[in-house]
Amino acid sequence: MKRSIIAVLCITLALTASAQPARSRVTQNNAQSNTQPATTTTQPATTTTNRQTTTTTRPTASQPSGVTRQTTTRTTQAAAPSVSRASIMFPTAVEVPVDVAWRRDIYRELDLTKDTNAPLYYPVEPQEGRVNLFTLLFQLLNTGKIPAYTYDTSGLENFNQSNRMHFKDMLERYEIPYEVNGNSIKVEPIDIPSNEVLSYFVKESSYYDQHTATYHSRVVAICPVMHRSGSFVDFNSPSMSADVQKSPLFWVKMEDIEPYLSQQMVMTSNINNAATMSMADFFETNKYKGDIYMTTNMQGKSLAQMVNEAQANAASDLSFDDMQDNDSAAFDSDFDLGFPSEADSKKALQREQNRIEKEIKDFEEHIWNTPVDSVALARQDSIAASSKKAKKVSTRTTARQTSSKAENTKKEKAPSSSGNAPRVSVRRERH
Repeated sequence: MKRSIIAVLCITLALTASAQPARSRVTQNNAQSNTQPATTTTQPATTTTNRQTTTTTRPTASQPSGVTRQTTTRTTQAAAPSVSRASIMFPTAVEVPVDVAWRRDIYRELDLTKDTNAPLYYPVEPQEGRVNLFTLLFQLLNTGKIPAYTYDTSGLENFNQSNRMHFKDMLERYEIPYEVNGNSIKVEPIDIPSNEVLSYFVKESSYYDQHTATYHSRVVAICPVMHRSGSFVDFNSPSMSADVQKSPLFWVKMEDIEPYLSQQMVMTSNINNAATMSMADFFETNKYKGDIYMTTNMQGKSLAQMVNEAQANAASDLSFDDMQDNDSAAFDSDFDLGFPSEADSKKALQREQNRIEKEIKDFEEHIWNTPVDSVALARQDSIAASSKKAKKVSTRTTARQTSSKAENTKKEKAPSSSGNAPRVSVRRERH
């Protein structure tokens, strides 16, 4: 009995001794954590996933005392881009591919005083939720839904981040009244200069995609142009005023504004007022009309500059000695011919525009060759096949009738054996 009691006591003491060091280590670690200064760093939380990240520090045996090591923590820093509801409901079109087999970029000027481009200008003031193109762009820029890029003096678009235009700078540059309410800018609808934007610069890309075997002509960028003058200007016919200054405002990418253009309907007929389409379809189906003023070229020159240089080179070929051979009146006429007038320059510019239009049209026709109506071609083939078959049948019938007629005629000419005398054969004797 005593031995059993002694054995139980020994076992109890052994278990107590083995548990004591672990408990002391836990106490020591807790004490170190309580006495150690807090070295956690506060990292900026990524608001995209609303997940906070903390860093833990602990001393290691390889580090000297008082030095802590920061453990590596994985943070989610993928900031999701701002997606508007319009871009989800009305997805944009596919961008122009980079690796196309053929592409031609041209710049057109759309005159809003012409009836073809009038859907982009009217209504000048908002009516029943309908606004014109510039009012829509102005509102989108004011709310920060789309970016805009400064118009460069070269006339080419520059969509780099460094070329982003600030909305407030445009208001101050063109003296548009506005009010600042906190972080927002308020512009009264009557102060939006939509009636002064009478033209647009449009960059249009015509290309052939060899991957899908399709040909497209698509608008890439748009630039509103303000027509402003210090004196009175008749906006219905701005060409009557000689001191009108054209001021290109900014460039916007078509892929940025297309979701919003899909929500705005425009009237496309003066006879049928129920004929409407969206602004996006208006540009997608190339319902607009505009003259080419520049093409993408290696020298970066406008069409007018290229035409003027060509005329100057042609005028330089006229030597001064040839002019001296004539009298003074002839000299003046030759001098005028050497330097073309403004009317001649316009005609030369128009010829160059027509030449470029023809080049693009010829390329498209060369791709598809001559369009063929499959239904008409099938009908034509069926008629030709049926007529050919009928001709063969008629030929066979005629040949059969001719052969039967000749056979009947032969029978009629042959003598019958019943009505004639018996034949007498004479045998020749050999000697």
